[in-house]
Amino acid sequence: MIPRFTPAEKAMHYPEDRRFFVNIKPYMLFIIGMILVGSIVIAWIQYLFFGLPPDPSVSFTPVALPGQPSGFPVWINVSHWVNFFFLILIIRSGLSILVDHPRLYWNDGCGPDTQWIRFTPKKIPMDKVWTAKQDSRYISPVVGLPGYRHTVGIARSWHFLTVPFFILNGVIFIFLLLYTNQWERLVPTSWQIIPDSWKVFVHYATFNMPVEPNGFYHFNALQQLSYFAVVFVMAPLAMLTGLAMSPAIDSRFPWYPKLFFNRQTARSFHFLIMFAYVIFIIVHVSLVALTGLSKNMNHIILDKPNDTSSTGLWIGIAIILFVVAFNMLAYWISWRKPRALQSLEKKINISLWRKTINKFKPRKYYTKKDISPYFWPNGERPVSKEWKDLAANDFKDYKLKISGLVENPVELSLDDLKKFEKEESINL
Repeated sequence: MIPRFTPAEKAMHYPEDRRFFVNIKPYMLFIIGMILVGSIVIAWIQYLFFGLPPDPSVSFTPVALPGQPSGFPVWINVSHWVNFFFLILIIRSGLSILVDHPRLYWNDGCGPDTQWIRFTPKKIPMDKVWTAKQDSRYISPVVGLPGYRHTVGIARSWHFLTVPFFILNGVIFIFLLLYTNQWERLVPTSWQIIPDSWKVFVHYATFNMPVEPNGFYHFNALQQLSYFAVVFVMAPLAMLTGLAMSPAIDSRFPWYPKLFFNRQTARSFHFLIMFAYVIFIIVHVSLVALTGLSKNMNHIILDKPNDTSSTGLWIGIAIILFVVAFNMLAYWISWRKPRALQSLEKKINISLWRKTINKFKPRKYYTKKDISPYFWPNGERPVSKEWKDLAANDFKDYKLKISGLVENPVELSLDDLKKFEKEESINL
């Protein structure tokens, strides 16, 4: 289902250099290593020198006590799979957006070699103009939506089309969670959850699987803390950091991006949250499979506590195949019906913006201190002979022709244009 590219389009979307490359600054490697590897090392030290900590999960009753939540109501089942559907679209389109500028920063200037991570082997040349379009990288359509290179417009359409429904699903889920006693599954009610989670983590990290409580009635401490973080921390932060990258938000509430230090830092946080979602999905699915795949699928799909039949598993496989099929359809729409996709996204989001953010007046001017020390040009420099001739003569021969349905057709030179009254502003 590869689109029929012209030779010029093929060179842009399917370049010869399709290497996967990641370069992380040493200080970030140290921080990430301390968080990820360090915690595992500490767990092994505790295991080898002090033995396994007591498993807090053994205190759970085999069924729920009176008044405690049990089972998975239909609204949880539906919300769980709807969330999975939208999250896959958001992550895949987000990856396509990321590789269009495959660098992440902690500063707003985005100067050469100031990124903390880059997903490109190319370094910015200092002896010529290097545009944002030249810097974009290839991403396989299997991974990104729509994939290929410099398809940020279509990727944004999918991203912004999906996000409102992802948020709506989350709001409905949280409302029903708090309305019923199901909130007790996810919301810790004691700080004891912290040491208990560490004890369970030591078991997992040292390959000593803890006692698995029946997930139909109980989650272990680490599961509860993880699910709480995904629902009540990561999801809101993903939304808030996404808003901090919006020029519409920045122009109306210039203080808002500063909550995350700046727009580029918000973009870095946004990426790290996405990365955390990917890790969570991998670990979550792995543990679901390792601790009784058929039984767990019957929990979340059929709301049955001890059913080990394959019914829920087959339904789950069918849902996953539907998600895969829709992503294939999304790929086809991206290349065969891009205008229809963009029109649908605009109808939804423009309506939302008009009723919310557009009711606030944007700030007209920035200050000179907001000017970035380095500027990333967009597009590509012209290569035509006409442009080169104009550039060679410092554009003194340039003429702006104004014709058509006007009373006085004219041709204006650069000097003529400079004589008109002008208004200056500094744009981020």
